[in-house]
Amino acid sequence: MMGMGEPLLNLTNVVPAMEIMLDDFGFGLSKRRVTLSTSGVVPALDKLGDMIDVALAISLHAPNDTIRDEIVPINKKYNIETFLNSVRGYISKSNANQGRVTIEYVMLDHVNDGTEHAHELAALLKDTPCKINLIPWNPFPGAPYGRSSNSRIDRFSKVLMEYGFTTIVRKTRGDDIDAACGQLAGDVIDRTKRTLRKRMQGEAIDVKTV
Repeated sequence: MMGMGEPLLNLTNVVPAMEIMLDDFGFGLSKRRVTLSTSGVVPALDKLGDMIDVALAISLHAPNDTIRDEIVPINKKYNIETFLNSVRGYISKSNANQGRVTIEYVMLDHVNDGTEHAHELAALLKDTPCKINLIPWNPFPGAPYGRSSNSRIDRFSKVLMEYGFTTIVRKTRGDDIDAACGQLAGDVIDRTKRTLRKRMQGEAIDVKTV
Protein backbone atom coordinates (compact mmCIF):
# COMPACT_ATOMS: atom_id res chain seq x y z
CA MET A 1 0.00 0.00 0.00
CA MET A 2 1.20 3.49 -0.80
CA GLY A 3 -0.04 6.88 0.26
CA MET A 4 0.77 10.50 -0.51
CA GLY A 5 2.42 12.92 1.85
CA GLU A 6 4.74 12.46 4.83
CA PRO A 7 3.46 9.61 7.05
CA LEU A 8 5.36 10.74 10.13
CA LEU A 9 3.29 13.94 10.14
CA ASN A 10 0.20 11.78 10.61
CA LEU A 11 1.18 9.13 13.16
CA THR A 12 -2.27 9.26 14.75
CA ASN A 13 -3.75 7.62 11.66
CA VAL A 14 -0.74 5.92 10.07
CA VAL A 15 0.15 3.68 13.02
CA PRO A 16 -3.41 2.28 13.45
CA ALA A 17 -3.55 1.69 9.68
CA MET A 18 -0.32 -0.30 9.81
CA GLU A 19 -1.61 -2.24 12.82
CA ILE A 20 -4.60 -3.31 10.72
CA MET A 21 -2.24 -4.44 7.96
CA LEU A 22 -0.32 -6.56 10.46
CA ASP A 23 -3.24 -7.96 12.43
CA ASP A 24 -4.36 -11.53 11.72
CA PHE A 25 -7.94 -10.27 11.67
CA GLY A 26 -6.97 -7.49 9.27
CA PHE A 27 -4.66 -8.07 6.31
CA GLY A 28 -2.39 -10.46 8.19
CA LEU A 29 0.81 -9.17 6.58
CA SER A 30 4.28 -9.88 7.90
CA LYS A 31 5.98 -6.87 9.49
CA ARG A 32 8.67 -7.23 6.82
CA ARG A 33 6.02 -6.68 4.13
CA VAL A 34 4.85 -3.36 5.56
CA THR A 35 7.18 -0.43 4.88
CA LEU A 36 6.99 3.13 6.09
CA SER A 37 8.84 5.63 3.90
CA THR A 38 9.87 8.98 5.34
CA SER A 39 11.72 12.12 4.29
CA GLY A 40 12.99 12.65 7.81
CA VAL A 41 10.67 13.98 10.52
CA VAL A 42 13.16 13.02 13.20
CA PRO A 43 11.12 13.51 16.42
CA ALA A 44 8.32 11.33 15.04
CA LEU A 45 10.79 8.70 13.81
CA ASP A 46 12.29 8.56 17.30
CA LYS A 47 8.80 7.82 18.66
CA LEU A 48 7.89 5.30 15.97
CA GLY A 49 10.13 2.54 17.30
CA ASP A 50 8.19 2.50 20.58
CA MET A 51 4.86 2.32 18.75
CA ILE A 52 5.27 -0.29 16.01
CA ASP A 53 7.88 -2.41 14.24
CA VAL A 54 7.74 -2.25 10.44
CA ALA A 55 10.28 -2.01 7.65
CA LEU A 56 11.73 1.44 7.07
CA ALA A 57 12.65 3.24 3.85
CA ILE A 58 14.10 6.73 3.80
CA SER A 59 13.88 9.28 1.01
CA LEU A 60 17.49 10.47 1.06
CA HIS A 61 18.04 11.60 -2.54
CA ALA A 62 21.31 13.43 -1.89
CA PRO A 63 24.81 12.72 -0.60
CA ASN A 64 25.22 16.03 1.25
CA ASP A 65 23.20 18.74 2.97
CA THR A 66 23.76 21.34 0.24
CA ILE A 67 21.94 19.30 -2.39
CA ARG A 68 19.36 17.88 0.01
CA ASP A 69 18.44 21.34 1.31
CA GLU A 70 17.43 22.20 -2.26
CA ILE A 71 15.48 19.08 -3.21
CA VAL A 72 14.18 17.90 0.22
CA PRO A 73 13.41 21.10 2.18
CA ILE A 74 12.81 19.33 5.51
CA ASN A 75 16.57 18.79 5.55
CA LYS A 76 16.95 22.42 6.59
CA LYS A 77 15.27 21.47 9.87
CA TYR A 78 16.68 17.95 10.35
CA ASN A 79 19.96 17.55 8.49
CA ILE A 80 21.34 14.30 7.13
CA GLU A 81 23.49 13.50 10.16
CA THR A 82 20.56 13.98 12.54
CA PHE A 83 18.30 11.94 10.26
CA LEU A 84 20.71 9.02 9.89
CA ASN A 85 21.36 8.91 13.63
CA SER A 86 17.62 8.52 14.16
CA VAL A 87 17.43 5.86 11.43
CA ARG A 88 20.21 3.82 13.03
CA GLY A 89 18.41 4.05 16.36
CA TYR A 90 15.20 2.73 14.81
CA ILE A 91 16.73 -0.22 12.98
CA SER A 92 18.84 -1.21 16.00
CA LYS A 93 15.68 -2.22 17.86
CA SER A 94 13.66 -3.41 14.86
CA ASN A 95 13.18 -7.02 13.82
CA ALA A 96 11.30 -6.07 10.66
CA ASN A 97 14.31 -4.39 9.06
CA GLN A 98 16.68 -7.33 9.55
CA GLY A 99 19.34 -4.87 10.61
CA ARG A 100 19.25 -2.52 7.62
CA VAL A 101 17.23 0.30 6.10
CA THR A 102 16.23 0.90 2.47
CA ILE A 103 17.67 4.08 0.96
CA GLU A 104 15.56 5.72 -1.76
CA TYR A 105 17.62 7.89 -4.12
CA VAL A 106 15.98 9.60 -7.09
CA MET A 107 18.38 10.21 -9.98
CA LEU A 108 18.32 13.83 -11.18
CA ASP A 109 20.33 14.68 -14.26
CA HIS A 110 23.54 16.54 -13.35
CA VAL A 111 22.17 17.36 -9.89
CA ASN A 112 22.96 14.32 -7.72
CA ASP A 113 23.94 11.62 -10.22
CA GLY A 114 27.68 12.06 -10.83
CA THR A 115 30.24 9.45 -9.86
CA GLU A 116 31.60 11.96 -7.35
CA HIS A 117 28.16 11.94 -5.72
CA ALA A 118 28.21 8.14 -5.63
CA HIS A 119 31.56 8.14 -3.81
CA GLU A 120 30.23 10.77 -1.41
CA LEU A 121 27.06 8.74 -0.79
CA ALA A 122 29.09 5.61 -0.06
CA ALA A 123 31.15 7.50 2.51
CA LEU A 124 28.00 8.96 4.05
CA LEU A 125 26.37 5.54 4.48
CA LYS A 126 29.40 3.56 5.61
CA ASP A 127 28.02 3.29 9.17
CA THR A 128 24.40 2.74 8.15
CA PRO A 129 23.51 -0.85 7.15
CA CYS A 130 21.36 -0.46 4.08
CA LYS A 131 20.36 -1.38 0.58
CA ILE A 132 20.04 1.38 -2.00
CA ASN A 133 17.26 1.87 -4.54
CA LEU A 134 18.19 4.16 -7.43
CA ILE A 135 15.02 5.65 -8.88
CA PRO A 136 14.96 7.27 -12.35
CA TRP A 137 13.19 10.63 -12.16
CA ASN A 138 9.79 10.73 -13.84
CA PRO A 139 9.55 14.15 -15.54
CA PHE A 140 6.33 16.14 -15.79
CA PRO A 141 5.46 19.43 -17.52
CA GLY A 142 7.21 22.35 -15.88
CA ALA A 143 9.49 20.18 -13.73
CA PRO A 144 12.81 21.85 -12.83
CA TYR A 145 14.76 18.59 -13.17
CA GLY A 146 15.50 16.04 -15.86
CA ARG A 147 15.93 12.28 -15.76
CA SER A 148 19.47 10.93 -15.55
CA SER A 149 20.63 9.00 -18.60
CA ASN A 150 20.91 5.23 -18.32
CA SER A 151 24.68 5.50 -18.65
CA ARG A 152 24.95 7.92 -15.71
CA ILE A 153 22.71 5.70 -13.58
CA ASP A 154 24.79 2.66 -14.51
CA ARG A 155 28.06 4.36 -13.58
CA PHE A 156 26.58 5.56 -10.30
CA SER A 157 25.32 2.08 -9.47
CA LYS A 158 28.67 0.46 -10.23
CA VAL A 159 30.50 2.81 -7.87
CA LEU A 160 28.15 1.89 -5.02
CA MET A 161 28.48 -1.82 -5.72
CA GLU A 162 32.27 -1.50 -5.66
CA TYR A 163 31.87 -0.32 -2.07
CA GLY A 164 29.82 -3.43 -1.31
CA PHE A 165 26.36 -1.87 -1.21
CA THR A 166 23.37 -3.84 -2.46
CA THR A 167 22.14 -1.50 -5.20
CA ILE A 168 18.95 -1.83 -7.24
CA VAL A 169 17.88 0.36 -10.16
CA ARG A 170 14.13 0.73 -9.91
CA LYS A 171 12.18 0.01 -13.08
CA THR A 172 9.83 2.79 -14.11
CA ARG A 173 6.34 1.82 -15.19
CA GLY A 174 3.58 3.98 -16.59
CA ASP A 175 5.75 6.88 -17.77
CA ASP A 176 4.61 6.30 -21.35
CA ILE A 177 1.13 7.51 -20.36
CA ASP A 178 2.28 10.04 -17.72
CA ALA A 179 1.08 7.74 -14.94
CA ALA A 180 4.38 6.91 -13.26
CA CYS A 181 5.27 7.92 -9.72
CA GLY A 182 5.11 11.71 -9.39
CA GLN A 183 3.52 12.32 -12.78
CA LEU A 184 -0.15 12.41 -11.78
CA ALA A 185 0.37 15.61 -9.80
CA GLY A 186 2.30 17.06 -12.71
CA ASP A 187 -0.58 16.33 -15.04
CA VAL A 188 -3.02 18.09 -12.71
CA ILE A 189 -0.78 21.15 -12.61
CA ASP A 190 -0.47 21.16 -16.41
CA ARG A 191 -4.23 20.90 -16.95
CA THR A 192 -4.82 23.65 -14.41
CA LYS A 193 -2.51 25.98 -16.33
CA ARG A 194 -4.29 25.17 -19.59
CA THR A 195 -7.63 25.92 -17.97
CA LEU A 196 -6.35 29.26 -16.70
CA ARG A 197 -5.10 30.20 -20.17
CA LYS A 198 -8.49 29.38 -21.66
CA ARG A 199 -10.24 31.55 -19.09
CA MET A 200 -7.93 34.45 -19.84
CA GLN A 201 -8.60 34.01 -23.55
CA GLY A 202 -12.34 34.01 -22.93
CA GLU A 203 -12.91 30.50 -24.24
CA ALA A 204 -15.85 28.47 -23.01
CA ILE A 205 -14.98 25.58 -20.74
CA ASP A 206 -17.22 22.55 -20.42
CA VAL A 207 -17.95 21.63 -16.82
CA LYS A 208 -19.47 18.27 -16.03
CA THR A 209 -21.65 17.94 -12.95
CA VAL A 210 -21.69 14.67 -11.04
